Amino acid sequence: MKVAFDPIYAHPLPEGHRFPMIKYELIPGQLLHEGTISVNDIFSPAPCADEIVLLTHHPDYLQKLKEQRLSEKEQRHIGFPQSPQLTRRELIITQGTIDCCKHAMQEGVALNVAGGTHHAFADRGEGFCLLNDMAVASNFLLHQGLAGKILIIDLDVHQGNGTAKLFEQVEEVFTFSMHGAHNYPFHKETSKLDVPLPDGIGDKAYLELLTHHLGKILSMFKPDFAFYLSGVDILATDKFGKLKVTHEGCKKRDELVFSKLSSLNIPCAVAMGGGYSPDIRDIVDAHCNTFRLARYFYG
Repeated sequence: MKVAFDPIYAHPLPEGHRFPMIKYELIPGQLLHEGTISVNDIFSPAPCADEIVLLTHHPDYLQKLKEQRLSEKEQRHIGFPQSPQLTRRELIITQGTIDCCKHAMQEGVALNVAGGTHHAFADRGEGFCLLNDMAVASNFLLHQGLAGKILIIDLDVHQGNGTAKLFEQVEEVFTFSMHGAHNYPFHKETSKLDVPLPDGIGDKAYLELLTHHLGKILSMFKPDFAFYLSGVDILATDKFGKLKVTHEGCKKRDELVFSKLSSLNIPCAVAMGGGYSPDIRDIVDAHCNTFRLARYFYG
């Protein structure tokens, strides 16, 4: 099981955003300590090449990122002040997700310690997302003929508005988002299937909805590749999530996704997405469960 990680995932970032970004260092450290992964499982991606990014993003926007020409308004929408290091970080994260696709095709699953930047549109960034890593990776797979029908399972508490918009007219990509109905972004785009969740939803109702909809999608769409955005901001402990899913419920969510995909021999590339619980241990343990279960179901 291959894991994409580079120290730049956590640094450098603006001072006010160091927490919970420290999770990107703590997750691989914990997984190595407990033996879920070994040092041989970890790889460090190179920055994504321009021609691959441009399969998804507009040339003018990419040049703005690389030349540090984002306006103050554009930077506010993203939530980070621009810097060359931040652009490089995003390019490395994006390539990490692409590399995970290649490894998943060989081994069944691969995980990016970062990624899930689903608020980025073709021509702009939003919500701490500069480039849309799963969209870039999906377009790469389609362009290279490596996949024909792609399912993006987005279970972050926030709707993947950028991803939904990018694939609005693309029949080969099915975008599935289960997210907080009253959470960011407040203007939602239209995924192929959106399941808006009421505030305070707990384990039983959440897992019943996921079981029903995911099973139906897999039966109807029959993807040959899947992406899984496994945000842990669905936890009841999360500062911004507004849901009441327990740690055990979050773990069962991952179990449900991996069990269904692995039983159908659908390779899966995973990215971590969000998590904002005040206690970093809640974030790290929930994310680590995703890796543990990926190892269990895919070997």
